[in-house]
Amino acid sequence: MAQARGNTRQRIQDVALELFAEQGYEQTSLREIAERLDVTKAALYYHFKTKEDILISIFEDLARPMDELIVWAGRQPPTLETRQEILRRYQKALLAAAPLFRFMQDNQAAVSKLSVGLTFKERMIALTRLLQDPDFSMADKVRSISAVFTMHAGTFFLHDVEGDPEEKREAVLEVALDLIRQAHHA
Repeated sequence: MAQARGNTRQRIQDVALELFAEQGYEQTSLREIAERLDVTKAALYYHFKTKEDILISIFEDLARPMDELIVWAGRQPPTLETRQEILRRYQKALLAAAPLFRFMQDNQAAVSKLSVGLTFKERMIALTRLLQDPDFSMADKVRSISAVFTMHAGTFFLHDVEGDPEEKREAVLEVALDLIRQAHHA
């Protein structure tokens, strides 16, 4: 029974994220999610009471790799090699959570009002701190933070740029790694 419930929960999350992306978070109702799933509203309520509950569950599931990365990175020596590995692992986490990040990009105003928006911001701050040394110059701090946002831009805004997806992914990682190398003056 737990397996079937997990599948239903995942279907609800997938359909909700699809509708949020198509129509916007604010414009999507629980009724529309239930209709797209071809279930009753009561069946949907069994798993989630509100749209925010659905969104929080999506964030929790897709944010887990990011949380694990932050914990792992916090236990490593603050070296250039560690920071490069943080970026490699972050890129994998980003690619796995691409639908969520696209939703966030398109629904920034709605997300910023929800608890998940604040939690995400805290994760981003923690991640960018792990890429910096306290004695970095301001320019090197900017380089370190820019490495993370290079990953975001490369993952979501290069979609319309012609080229092989794997080549684009490698180029994004190369630029991010170069920024962190520059911050370390290596």
